Amino acid sequence: MKPFEKRIYLSSPTMHGDELTYMTEAYETNWMSTVGKNINEVERLICEKVGCRYAVALSCGTSALHLAVKLAGVKPGDLVFCTDMTFDATVNPVVYEGGIPVFIDTEYDSWNMDPAALEKAFELYPEVKVVVLANLYGTPAKMEEIIAICQKHGAVIIEDAAESLGATYKGQQTGTFGTYNAISFNGNKIITGSSGGMLLTDDLEAANKVRKWSTQSRENAPWYQHEEVGYNYRMSNVIAGVVRGQIPYLEEHIAQKKAIYMRYKEGLKDLPVSMNPYDADIMEPNFWLSCLLIHPEAMCRQVRSDSEACYIKEKGKSCPTEILETLAAYNAEGRPIWKPMHMQPLYRMHAFVTAEGNGRARTNAYIAGGGMDVGADIFHRGLCLPSDNKMTEEEQNKIIELIKSCF
Repeated sequence: MKPFEKRIYLSSPTMHGDELTYMTEAYETNWMSTVGKNINEVERLICEKVGCRYAVALSCGTSALHLAVKLAGVKPGDLVFCTDMTFDATVNPVVYEGGIPVFIDTEYDSWNMDPAALEKAFELYPEVKVVVLANLYGTPAKMEEIIAICQKHGAVIIEDAAESLGATYKGQQTGTFGTYNAISFNGNKIITGSSGGMLLTDDLEAANKVRKWSTQSRENAPWYQHEEVGYNYRMSNVIAGVVRGQIPYLEEHIAQKKAIYMRYKEGLKDLPVSMNPYDADIMEPNFWLSCLLIHPEAMCRQVRSDSEACYIKEKGKSCPTEILETLAAYNAEGRPIWKPMHMQPLYRMHAFVTAEGNGRARTNAYIAGGGMDVGADIFHRGLCLPSDNKMTEEEQNKIIELIKSCF
């Protein structure tokens, strides 16, 4: 089998032409900075599509999360409950404001925050009033359970929907479950602006604060008057042009991503593996990335340091390292599952809470309450497969055969 002549990407931007039209409009009208029609339209269109009252276009999803943490009132020394298995952009904004992340373990049903572990965390740290929740790989968390727990304990939810734009839970769009919510238009997301993000909320006062903070907190005065710290976080009208051109294609992209997921599921059904799970009765992911989890008994021996990995080949068995190296050898891009935050050198000494159980610790993190380290297990056995919506069915079939060859 020959390598792919053209690289198969994990998830690259898919352009349609409308993006260039709106970028050109910004250029020709000379609205190149952080004011303009594209920004206004993007905010309006996302509110309509997602079902929130206010959207503030920002430079990236991380800036939206930062200002959400600021809105939630996190102060230096405050503990904040955070999704553990996620990209560190979910967590870093807590630290920007001096907060101290406490990581909540993952559950197998959706690979998101475990409601049982969250309840345990509130027993251990009843003073916590902010929960930062991410929807992994485009699959919603168990929103109903998590919201009920947070309401019981008087905690504010910040929803990181950077990966899940267009996904729904019981018919409701993600990005609307928190008091403050963030989405991303990074280059690899379901729709993109090359960069950019948004804060979504139903709170007008909060939206106005974010508009002010994101433009250096300039006061309403004839000169540059500043009474509080601000940030250069507003989206440019040029980037907004790209996003504006992408929005009409969101559903098309989701359908393409779902088809990729279903082809993998069918093509790999005879292997000792499973796909990243979701409950079809209550949620519809956006299928941003298709991921694979190898059954425990089918794992060959694999070890990882902080920067390297190795494995011992066994007939009938495989591991993420072998599959990823095989795909790379044929010019296809995969990726390990997000390494849980409590395993990261930056955060490994922070508290990490699991659901109650006998369990085991695989890291040096302080595991409060005992319990099984689900996130570490998924990281050990899982990987993200090429999920680019420009990948042809023939190319995907070749990837499926490469994965089969590893077993």
